Amino acid sequence: MNYDYLLYLAIILISTKLLGLVTRRAHMPQVVGALAAGLILGPACLDLVHGSVFLNQVSEIGVIVLMFMAGLETDTEELKRSGLASFVIALMGVLLPLAGGFGIAMLCHASSPSLSSSELLQNIFIGIILTATSVSITVETLKEMGKVSTKAGTAILGAAIIDDILGIVALTIVTSLADPSTNIAFVLLKIAGFFLFAILSGILFAFITQKWISFDPKPNRRHIILAFAFCLLMSFCAEHFFGVADITGAYVAGLVLSHSTKREIMYREFDTMSYLLVAPVFFASIGLKVELDSMSGNLLLFTALLLAVAILTKILGCGLGAKAMGYTKRESFQIGIGMISRGEVALIVANKGEALGLLDSSLYAPIVVTVVITTIITPILLKFAFKDKKNSQPNL
Repeated sequence: MNYDYLLYLAIILISTKLLGLVTRRAHMPQVVGALAAGLILGPACLDLVHGSVFLNQVSEIGVIVLMFMAGLETDTEELKRSGLASFVIALMGVLLPLAGGFGIAMLCHASSPSLSSSELLQNIFIGIILTATSVSITVETLKEMGKVSTKAGTAILGAAIIDDILGIVALTIVTSLADPSTNIAFVLLKIAGFFLFAILSGILFAFITQKWISFDPKPNRRHIILAFAFCLLMSFCAEHFFGVADITGAYVAGLVLSHSTKREIMYREFDTMSYLLVAPVFFASIGLKVELDSMSGNLLLFTALLLAVAILTKILGCGLGAKAMGYTKRESFQIGIGMISRGEVALIVANKGEALGLLDSSLYAPIVVTVVITTIITPILLKFAFKDKKNSQPNL
């Protein structure tokens, strides 16, 4: 049996903590240090730690826990008030990156006299990858700054969930064109079914835990276990039965439990789990995926263009959507910045496209680099975007 994973875990935990302290001293979120640790430890630099199935699975649990905690901390009343705004922000944050990614891909194929239908689908797929939003990094940064429950923070979370659904719809349409066996109407029905399932599951879970509390005089630990089991089950059901991202299931589970009398206890216990193991592995694993030795000059140019489009289209799209819905200029900018990170969501979409032949394997490295850089710069930009200005009112 190979025990390298024990060494890898130790190296990841020590390095993410040390670099986290360094970035904290530089007045940046500690998550930047954790992401940098993955880059340094991985094949892009020292090549000391290699990805494995175990690390990937721990990383997946890490993002699930982070999104569950984000759900627990979300102000549901503010989320209800920002429902329409979140939809408009998400819609604009999907349309502009989709158009931008498609445009960049078309530009790269400009020398071709004509495009086949498969090449056209591949170009559209590049745009779909850019529509993805991963708020895991944003959530951790907002937590560090105490801004999750702000007006902008709540809008980011709400828009990210809707963004995920819109991205799934777009992905489904393109994959259905590449795979005639996929039924678009059935997939859309499953997405709607998930949210109905989430409501019914929440009611059932509330009933069970209420009975448990009345039966057990000291229910705190058991309640935490039940909550974690509920989170994992919702994540599993979202992916396995409904085709919705597992992180969406985890976030919805947190929302369901956000009104629980045990909310503070749950958050504290999950925060310990996150800080101790799963979050550092998740953040480091993103950097571990970067391999730069296969990048040619043309691919480097494509990467630079893709990165610029990825950043600008999210800031402009989400920012304009927020401004149209009555947010201030500063809040609109904060929301646009918070939606930049692509994270694991874009990687999942890219893997799906590569498996279906919608993404050339040579383009995977530029996409990973784009994902990593957007993930690293998001917390840095958020720090400046939320920085309190003199004589300015605090975000409420």
